[in-house]
Amino acid sequence: MSGALRPVVRKRLYEQVIDRLRVYAAEEGLQRGSRLPGERELAAALGVSRASVAQAIVALEVQGLVDTRHGGGIYLRQDTLEVEPNDDLVARKHLLPDVLDARDALESKLAALAAGRRTDADLAEIDTALSVMRQRVEAGEIPNEADRRFHAAIVRAAHSHLLETFYLEISDQIAQSRLESFRQPGRPRQSLDDHERIADAIRDQDEEAAARNMHLHVDHVSTVRLLAWDPGQ
Repeated sequence: MSGALRPVVRKRLYEQVIDRLRVYAAEEGLQRGSRLPGERELAAALGVSRASVAQAIVALEVQGLVDTRHGGGIYLRQDTLEVEPNDDLVARKHLLPDVLDARDALESKLAALAAGRRTDADLAEIDTALSVMRQRVEAGEIPNEADRRFHAAIVRAAHSHLLETFYLEISDQIAQSRLESFRQPGRPRQSLDDHERIADAIRDQDEEAAARNMHLHVDHVSTVRLLAWDPGQ
């Protein structure tokens, strides 16, 4: 039988609330930094419970689209509330722990090898990536490309062809984990601090410190709201 004739799935109430908020933000011309009405006001306007509104706001926070400030309201972190399909979020939630485990094992080892094998040219590339990342963070931007470049420089500095091949094979999944991490408030600055400690250990040829600091960095990257989110709540 055709796959089109599968059971119809009714949208959860909080997903319908998100749809209404997306339209509201567009019609009102809201942009990054704009404040949304409070949960009580939204619940009354939409004719739903505050619990449904709260679920919608959490889902938007998970996607890095809004920021809830304690006692200070709900603010847009992007210029639109264009959300990802719920099924895509759930799929990434299930895959992310495995990706992070792989990153921890692989990148901690690569950092240790880089500390023992790096050349002056390797250090120059690491420092360049770090400098670009610092500029992006200080400008209030998401340093996605600089972050990728920093980790890639460490992989090359390890001078292990086989481990580099393994790393490249999961580069798409690593990129997704990077994007997920940068959705967290304050994460760009924290990642920059982590990178500086990793770079210092590699510069000092301290293999143990390089591995330890990379492990701590991946642990920070692992702290994301997506993993605590219950889509069926």
